[in-house]
Amino acid sequence: MNYIYELLNILIPFSFISYAFMKNALLAIIISAPIFALLGTMIVNKKMAFFSDAMGHSALCGIAVGVLFGFANHSLSMIIFAILFSVLLNFVKDRTSYGADTIISVFTSIALALGLTLLSFGGSFNKYNSYLVGDILSITSHEITYLFICLILVILLWIFAYNKINAESINSSLSKSKGINGKLYDYIFSAFISVVIMLSIRWIGVLLINSLVILPAAAARNISTNTRQYHIWTVLFSMVMGISGLITSYYIHVPTGPMIVLLLGGTFFITFIIHSFAQS
Repeated sequence: MNYIYELLNILIPFSFISYAFMKNALLAIIISAPIFALLGTMIVNKKMAFFSDAMGHSALCGIAVGVLFGFANHSLSMIIFAILFSVLLNFVKDRTSYGADTIISVFTSIALALGLTLLSFGGSFNKYNSYLVGDILSITSHEITYLFICLILVILLWIFAYNKINAESINSSLSKSKGINGKLYDYIFSAFISVVIMLSIRWIGVLLINSLVILPAAAARNISTNTRQYHIWTVLFSMVMGISGLITSYYIHVPTGPMIVLLLGGTFFITFIIHSFAQS
């Protein structure tokens, strides 16, 4: 990491980069932006925004289960819980006549209530308030390494499974006729979302994580005419607004996560206006 830090000092001639926590935060954004962007494009296509939001809110239950079973690493307990949560949710959803939003709401309500209840025993919930809004400036070099591994895995998923996941999202009957096991890829994709969200929750926060996944893709969809443009614009918006939000928050002394979300929200409305004029 020292070599990367030295390179950042050379490439970025501004005072904020002299701090190690700013270097770590910048690296985290550079690595996580493509992850959120790529997953976000498919989440928007598959209309899974409610699912990714549910995963974020279930993080508290993952922490609570970890505390209950003596996990020293909260991230590990959250990831294990999230994978089980997503598998069970998809299993129940595929076997009921209720809409997906109803099943997701049921699971989210139970997980959130259970998490809050378990963490509140002995008045200890205040220790976990930081998970609600997150703090990207607290990210460590080890967590950056985990994010980088996650990025490699998401890229591999896109290379080998994107067309199959996309086919299932467009027309499940057609994909099935082509021999694609759509349900299996749904489970795999849901597991990827779960892992990424749980890895990021401590420094982004339960209340903001879904915004960083959805907003770049939603903004890009307004001005994209094909899949390639859609992916390029999404990654670009996620990267540029993430870095801009970090730098802006440093100089005006506001939390980084909300600043990034505000910039992405502004980007969405700008692209929406551009799209509206182009259509008229």
